[in-house]
Amino acid sequence: MNYIKKNKNKKRIYLDINLQIIFGITLTYIMGVSIITPAFPKMVKELNISAKDIGLLITVFSFPGILLTPLLGVIADRWGRKKIIIPSLMLFGIAGGACFFTRDFTLLLILRLIQGIGAAPLGSLTVTIIGDLYSGKELVAAMGYNSSVRSIGSAGYPAIGGALAMISWYYPFILPVIAVPIGFLALSHLKTPEPKNEVYIREHLNIVRRKLRNRQVVRLLAIGIISFIMLTGSYMTCFPLLLGNSFSASPLIIGLIMASVSLIAAITSSQLGKITKLFSERNILKISFILYALALLVIPFIPQLGLFLIPILIFGIAHGINVPVVQSILAGLAPMKYRATFMSISGMTFRIGQTLGPLLMGVVISVWGISGAFYAGAALSIVMFIIILGL
Repeated sequence: MNYIKKNKNKKRIYLDINLQIIFGITLTYIMGVSIITPAFPKMVKELNISAKDIGLLITVFSFPGILLTPLLGVIADRWGRKKIIIPSLMLFGIAGGACFFTRDFTLLLILRLIQGIGAAPLGSLTVTIIGDLYSGKELVAAMGYNSSVRSIGSAGYPAIGGALAMISWYYPFILPVIAVPIGFLALSHLKTPEPKNEVYIREHLNIVRRKLRNRQVVRLLAIGIISFIMLTGSYMTCFPLLLGNSFSASPLIIGLIMASVSLIAAITSSQLGKITKLFSERNILKISFILYALALLVIPFIPQLGLFLIPILIFGIAHGINVPVVQSILAGLAPMKYRATFMSISGMTFRIGQTLGPLLMGVVISVWGISGAFYAGAALSIVMFIIILGL
């Protein structure tokens, strides 16, 4: 049942305490990547590692999500959302904070792997709970608000991380500790309907597998993989390196520039409810792919820092409409008692893209240089446009 209809006060959905807690969880887990990327150029120098290896900090963080997310989704469908999300927040905060105290790259990778285990279910469970609470246009609007919050965090964290990295490269790693108090807040105040699932696990998985074979779902999952290869590879890994190597930008400047992209995405996502009244979800996705390709093709030709405002604006709009629409479509296709498993498996495919992105673009950099990574990302955006034509 639509949670909003049960709310006698009929408040705007962004005032719902449950959604606000989800916002807090979203703001927590997204810092796992965005808070540290402005420090990448400095880490390459001070840890004496190569540019192609720095992306491993994203890869090892994302990798646990590929293996664990589906299993945790099944558990969340059978035992409840909170029994998974709260321990995950605790692990994320403790392991993430421990990264602050290491100066060895190998140990840093190990701690990032552990932190990634905590992060594995957080993204899929936040959108699962939103799907439990809302439906129809309210679901799209709630996904848009959550995406806007995520983008605001993505805007602020690079700037904060860049400022902290000016002190030293390891200072941004202290911020994930905030996950611990967020976990206690969720424990005491998060009220979400829990599924009543009495089927055997094998039958449960068979039902989910049949739903995942839906042609529309398969294409959406493919879009997710390709999108995150482009996002984490071409943009989140290569863009800071371009700014640092070609323009000698400081970590703070890199953070501010990357923050601009996320700020534009946040503004765009917050208006998604209105945008869906003008365009169908399918057309919104097609528009986003065209904008992604255009932005990435322009980046290698920018001659000075100030002109990056052009691709930043284009990329931010694309990012602001792409991910929440994909998530809302997927959440709407899944029944509540199978939704956590369904969204976790879809989240796993996104993690595959997030994990592969830095690795694949690292290979591209070694062959064609950093500019080649942006051209490759543009090509992937065109592939996404072609895939969406079949939805």
